[in-house]
Amino acid sequence: MDDVDIGYDLYCTSWDMLEEDAQCSHAHLSKLFDSRIVYCKDKSALERLDEIRRKAAELLASDRRYEKADKVYSDAKKMLAEVCLAQSLSKARSCAGAAIEFIENALMLYNGQYFRKGTKRALDELKQLTLPFDLETRILAVIQAETVEKIRERLMDVFILTDGYLQVPKKKELPSAENLRGTYEEMYSNWKNKMTEAAGRDDVYSSFMNLLSLQWMFYEIAECIAVDDFEIMDKFSPKNLEENKDVFDQALNKYLAEYEKVGICPRHFESMTEFVEDYEKRYFKEDKND
Repeated sequence: MDDVDIGYDLYCTSWDMLEEDAQCSHAHLSKLFDSRIVYCKDKSALERLDEIRRKAAELLASDRRYEKADKVYSDAKKMLAEVCLAQSLSKARSCAGAAIEFIENALMLYNGQYFRKGTKRALDELKQLTLPFDLETRILAVIQAETVEKIRERLMDVFILTDGYLQVPKKKELPSAENLRGTYEEMYSNWKNKMTEAAGRDDVYSSFMNLLSLQWMFYEIAECIAVDDFEIMDKFSPKNLEENKDVFDQALNKYLAEYEKVGICPRHFESMTEFVEDYEKRYFKEDKND
């Protein structure tokens, strides 16, 4: 409109678009929740819209919102990687901006909220979340950065602030014989001899990868079971592979204490014959009628 120097958008919204918004893959949901219906030919359309809104509201009020926030935050991390790889100021700024938008969406979804007032008021709406850190100052610092290096540094500050806050709450099981059984044996059989072999061959790559595999198994167990923390990769030595073997053995012995707490003894056999006999006894019992 040239007389008032304003542009207006007139556009259609399909049912598919509304259904997609109701999945809460982003936090710009005002169109879905807040649009006013001024005319409707068929009452069934209103009923369908109400149902879509209800499902979206239930999602935002449930623990599923944490998963949605985590997915959006993962997209932000991808943009952080792009910033780290960027060679031009334009690319670094563009990807940093995308990362900030993803983070803003993740924070809203995590708190079961959505943006109501558009981009220019996004920082004001984020303030209403009463976050335990000053997000606005850090975001503006990224925007005002004048070099690729400064953008990387300041964007990393934003991630350090938000990473701990946006962790998905998980209820961990208490350790038990049922949920720990077999894990120690798997660690032992998968990597113990490989650590010794790597040290004997002076194979730093294998030594690293074997220890790394053990570390990730610890992480996976700790995600759902309340065991002690096991951080071992800070002890990796590329210059002394025998030390890495000791790190592995010490971690394995420490984990054995988790077994003992729940009354499990590791299963081991003196020979293959002993193992086969035990296996047959457990799983191939002869039919009494034979």
